[in-house]
Amino acid sequence: MTDIILHHYDLSPFSEKIRLALGHKGLAWRSVKVEAVPPRPLLDALTGGYRRVPVLQIGADVYCDTEVIFRALERLQPEPTLYPTGEGLSKALSLWWDRATWKPAIGVLVAHIGEHLPEAFLKDRKEHYLGYDISKAGMAPMLPVYVQQMAAFAEWLDSMLGRTGAYLTGDALGAADLTCYHSLWLLRANAGADTIDAQLGLSPAVTAWMDRVAAVGHGTLSEMTPEEAVAAAHAATPDSTFAADADPSGLKLGTQVTVTPDDNARVPVSGTLVSADKQEVVVAVERPETGRIHVHFPRAGFETLPASSAAQSAA
Repeated sequence: MTDIILHHYDLSPFSEKIRLALGHKGLAWRSVKVEAVPPRPLLDALTGGYRRVPVLQIGADVYCDTEVIFRALERLQPEPTLYPTGEGLSKALSLWWDRATWKPAIGVLVAHIGEHLPEAFLKDRKEHYLGYDISKAGMAPMLPVYVQQMAAFAEWLDSMLGRTGAYLTGDALGAADLTCYHSLWLLRANAGADTIDAQLGLSPAVTAWMDRVAAVGHGTLSEMTPEEAVAAAHAATPDSTFAADADPSGLKLGTQVTVTPDDNARVPVSGTLVSADKQEVVVAVERPETGRIHVHFPRAGFETLPASSAAQSAA
């Protein structure tokens, strides 16, 4: 089987979500460590410029955003599934959690460790990623609100677990658990579990659930260099496992398009539309370093537009 390659860095909570998904499925994978702050020229060559992490690579197919990475892993190895009660509930819960908790989680985090964050990291996140100041001083005025929000959300998790059992959508672990775990993991891993549990009032049910999620581990990994990953893409041919001509807005295959996140890090990826349905869009990108690659994105949370329309909008 072609190597499963994850481009990530250790303290990325979204990367932790995917590392756990790989563990849940018992997969062996190659680990390519990237810098938390760009430039990442070799990763840019693989993604067409998409700047968020993690990125999953399987040969000449590159998957951007955790939702479409989950979908790729489901195609690759259906069992154990990431969607034990179906996709809808897990995806809706995951999208809400990612967007609702991101800023308050960062606010709580920097209150504890903000003085240790490099200036280059803070500058990048303000100017190129989030659009606001995540320094300790910059986030401090709203810290009480961030604590209030995270405590409220954590209590919702407690309520869900009280009705569903061991996991958020039922008796089996799924994508919703991996998603709702990751921002609390970020806080506990960096500020200390006892500190965060007390500050947010995490219930015994929530902390026991986190222990169960963590227990799935990260699967079996081996290190790989960025250069080796690029070479693997160049030597491969894009897979045809996902092939669809069903764009809900009527975009035709062969159209030059841009795909852009609709929330932050709004760097468009330009390419030729080669596959699309209601949940996933794929564009072909060609670079000297990689040859022809297919870059996959989810539909929810991303804007796919004809290149001419996107240029007019930017102007």
